[in-house]
Amino acid sequence: MSAQTNGKSFWPKWDDNKLFTVILAIIGVYLIVLSGSMIRKNIKEGNRVGLDPVAAPTITVDGRGKVTASPNIASVQVGLLSEGTDVATIQEENSAKMNALLAELRRLGIADADMQTANYSIFPKYDYTDGKSVLSGYQVSQNVTVKVRDISKLSDIFGAAGRLGANQVSGPTFNIEDEEALRAQARTEAIEAAAAKLVELSRQLGVRPVRFVSFSESSGSQLPMFAEMRSLGVGGGGAPEIQPGQLDVEVNVSITFEVR
Repeated sequence: MSAQTNGKSFWPKWDDNKLFTVILAIIGVYLIVLSGSMIRKNIKEGNRVGLDPVAAPTITVDGRGKVTASPNIASVQVGLLSEGTDVATIQEENSAKMNALLAELRRLGIADADMQTANYSIFPKYDYTDGKSVLSGYQVSQNVTVKVRDISKLSDIFGAAGRLGANQVSGPTFNIEDEEALRAQARTEAIEAAAAKLVELSRQLGVRPVRFVSFSESSGSQLPMFAEMRSLGVGGGGAPEIQPGQLDVEVNVSITFEVR
């Protein structure tokens, strides 16, 4: 069908219907504006596809705390090495000396629960002549680890070990029985140091902390050691003077806060 009837257009002329023409113009402008807004929105959303939300700003502060205390327990190891040609005879000799040493430790106040056999071994002993190994005897060795709760008795223990024929001695290693209490105290100091740093950094940067984010901690101890492996020999000399020194327990913390 033709779009014209009797030679006239479907769309009215401006002079024929001014109101209809104005309405069409307004609708056209609206459609153009709406289309532009939707295009801009789609472009903006397209640019953000695959991007993470902007992370909130944070501050991470570190703190260190250290507590020093005197050790109140120690660990030593005493032992006997015996040599000979007959295994049974060496074992009997070695056991007799060790039993005498254990009895003396008990007399000095060491409980059975604080004495533990750390090693018992028997090894053949060879001599090498003209490139050949010849069995010459045997070695019997046994060691006991001793936990000393009264460290003032360490000198007496070393003296007894020498008198009774102990020829393998190592230690002492010092420690504190309730080290966790010292660690808690050092942790408190570390957190307080980190908090003070947070206040100063916030002031300098012009921000304020609004939320705790994360916390991490590391700790360690610096133990004094009188430690040396010594061969006292049968009938050893006088007991040494033992200095326990000081023990340091250190805690380091790292704390992160969200700021605004």
